[in-house]
Amino acid sequence: MNVTRHFSDTRTEEGRVRFLLSPGRVQLLAEGPGWSHSSGHSSLHDAATFLAVVPNVGQALYEEALSDLERRMAFEQAA
Repeated sequence: MNVTRHFSDTRTEEGRVRFLLSPGRVQLLAEGPGWSHSSGHSSLHDAATFLAVVPNVGQALYEEALSDLERRMAFEQAA
């Protein structure tokens, strides 16, 4: 069964960034007023790196999304 897991979800006034995990794939979803982005990546690292070049993702949303992602990864490793 191919199950997609919501790994990280960041919301700010500027927009929203989500990282979704499925076997062997990470989906990066970003959206805000009047724009949206969706792309697939082979790892969380690749998806997080790619987030830096997604148009319309401002510095504040980018930093908050990375911070949320790092917290989630630390939580997963501690469990």
